[in-house]
Formats: sequence, structure tokens, C-alpha cells
Amino acid sequence: MLDPRETERRNPRTASIDLASPLEIVDMINAEDRRVPDVVATQREQVARAIELAEATFRSGGRLFYVGAGTSGRLGVLDASEIPPTFGANPEMVQGIIAGGLPALTRAQEGAEDVVENGAIAIDEHGVGAQDFVIGIAASGTTPYVRAALERAAALGATTAILACSPPPADLVAKVDVTILPIVGPEVVTGSTRMKAGTATKLVLNMITTGAMIRLGKTYGNLMVDLRATNNKLVDRSQRIVMEVCGISREEATKLLDRADKSVKLAIVMQKKGVSREEAERLLAENGGVIRRVTKDEPPPIRER
Repeated sequence: MLDPRETERRNPRTASIDLASPLEIVDMINAEDRRVPDVVATQREQVARAIELAEATFRSGGRLFYVGAGTSGRLGVLDASEIPPTFGANPEMVQGIIAGGLPALTRAQEGAEDVVENGAIAIDEHGVGAQDFVIGIAASGTTPYVRAALERAAALGATTAILACSPPPADLVAKVDVTILPIVGPEVVTGSTRMKAGTATKLVLNMITTGAMIRLGKTYGNLMVDLRATNNKLVDRSQRIVMEVCGISREEATKLLDRADKSVKLAIVMQKKGVSREEAERLLAENGGVIRRVTKDEPPPIRER
């Protein structure tokens, strides 16, 4: 009996891949991958809604949780782990929950996704409440662990969404606030959702968190102004951003960042408004964290190399 899920269908375009040369394999996979962005674009309004909900969640002090199993869970944990260094956000702000826990990040925990009760338990363990936003990631749309987590989160009053590459059951769709369905079609290797489904998932997660962080004022134009300088590369980037935006030397930027407690955003406001760090903090708080609302200045023009 044929499985009705999109992610379990066989792909007629790769039926002979087992006899293909290395270059032919590359071409087949690349041809399938090129379909993914266009499919993701069909979900633009749903993704935009998720950005709105994430922004509202963060502004009210809530958290965003990704819940998934296998590749879906790993992608959620990956996206969450990148938010603190990229945007200077508290690690609690975006969190990934994966079936099987931390060991599942590096080694498959077979059967973890089928333990239904653990999905609800994970939600309770993280103290999810009405102020939070929970996005379930399930390439097949049917992962029991994810479904249980979403149902428990909804029962606790949390905002919920499902991101899937095959239509989820109608009764689950009816329970969530947003349904994001980039239906990328059958995989190159049947059922291997780490491929097109994984790529589509990564693109959507990138947009949700990046979009929400931009809305919170964590960029100035497209400059990363709320980064956390945790290594030499990021220290250098912080200095270069302040130099470019404020038109000052590296030495001056370094001193300004020291006075701003290493915060690029505060340093920019302090220099442009001629105020103390405390006053810069107050001005940003009054303007939703958005530099341009405080300074009224355009970001520096982009110089061609």
C-alpha cells in the first residue's frame, strides 16, 4: 500500500540514480535543490505571520521554541544556537527541543519520535506558557512527538505553528495558529528528508528568526548591530561597523565600544546623539530598540569594492 505522505513518494526524476556517474548524481541533486526556494516562496504570507507572532512574543517577554525529531529537530537546535552570537540575544529567547535530547544531536535516537508522551513532557519541562510561541517541525507532518508537543503547548495557551513538507492531519492544522507547508515533493532518495525538506526547513527558520530580530531593531539597515563579540572575528566586525557608521578611526571605535560595554548599538547611539550609555539605553528602549528611530539617520551608503 502506497504511503500518502509527500515525503515518502518516489521521485521519477531520480529513478535511475543508482547507475549514475558522480557528475550525473550532482546534476540530479542540484536540479531537485533548485526547486526548493520557489516552493518556500509560496509560503511567504504564512512565514510573515510567523515573524509577526515571534516579534510579539519577544516584545512581551516570551520565548520561541522549535520542537522536532531527527533532522527537523537538529535544524531547530542549530537555528536557536545561532541567535545569541548573531544578534546578542539571551540564549533563553530561542530554544530548540529535539526528541531524544542532546544525544540525538550527534547520533540518531531511533524511536524517540514515536514516544508520544515525551513531546508533552518536554513542553512541561521547559515551562512553556501562554506568553510563548512553539513551532513544531515535522517534515512528514505526522511526527507523534511533535504533535504531542504542539497539543500540550496549545492547551497551556501558547501560540503554535507547524512547519511541514507534507500536509499534516486536518485536526492538527485546526489546532495551530499558523501552518507553513513548503511541499518540495519526493526526495532524490525516497524518504531522505535531510535533503530537500531539510533545505526548505532551514530557509524558513532563517526567515522567521532573522525577520523577528530585524523587527526588534537588531540591525541598522542590513548591518548586524546587536552582535555579541565572543571571538576575534566578531570583535573586528564590531569595530568595523562602528567605524563605518560613525565615520571614526579604529582606535576611536575601540574606545567608544569600551564605554558602551562592547555594544555596537549603544556605541552608535552614543556617538550620533552625543549622550551617555545610560541615555542611549533609555532612548533605544523608548523606540523599540530601533537605531534609526532614535538617530533619524540613514545607514551609511554601501561602497562598491
